Amino acid sequence: MLSIKTTLLLKVNIINMAQIQNKYSRRTIALFWFALVGIVIGVLLYLEQIALLYVFATLGLVVLLLVVGFADLEKVGRENVEGFAPNIE
Repeated sequence: MLSIKTTLLLKVNIINMAQIQNKYSRRTIALFWFALVGIVIGVLLYLEQIALLYVFATLGLVVLLLVVGFADLEKVGRENVEGFAPNIE
């Protein structure tokens, strides 16, 4: 069970993320994360911390597999997917 302090921190975090999303686009935030991960990997390579890179790669794959494994793909329909093709009505 979450404590009151943890709940308040989560609410504040959600509000801050909403403000950041209004300020920056999703693409800008994604590029920021991409650059940050690239810098961290570069620093770890420079410092020859290959063991940490293995651990991070393994954890990343585990998280990816968990996300894919728990994704509810059964309820995704073709009519809800917007693609690049024009709408023919």
